[in-house]
Amino acid sequence: MPKITFIAASGVSHAVEAEVGSTVMETAIRNGVPGIEAECGGACACATCHVYVDEAWREKVGPPSPMEEDMLDFGFDVRPNSRLSCQIKVSDELDGLVVSTPERQA
Repeated sequence: MPKITFIAASGVSHAVEAEVGSTVMETAIRNGVPGIEAECGGACACATCHVYVDEAWREKVGPPSPMEEDMLDFGFDVRPNSRLSCQIKVSDELDGLVVSTPERQA
């Protein structure tokens, strides 16, 4: 199972195992990772699962879709490496992925 490390705004990290085919958001919720609210349940209809993808992983994760970019407009402290974790599918290639959560969600 791929491992994903979530780093909170406070600096505390949570390394968890993820199921291939799930999303980074589902992985966070399943493992009780703080900082991911996921109010819409993963429908890309809010920005409460906003994360920052570590620079070393940006290319592998890929860019946001146009719909995701529209939702990110509602996020807090959006940066070039911002993504909605509900839109990142877990694959074996993402083993070791590191994402950080913002200080607060929108």
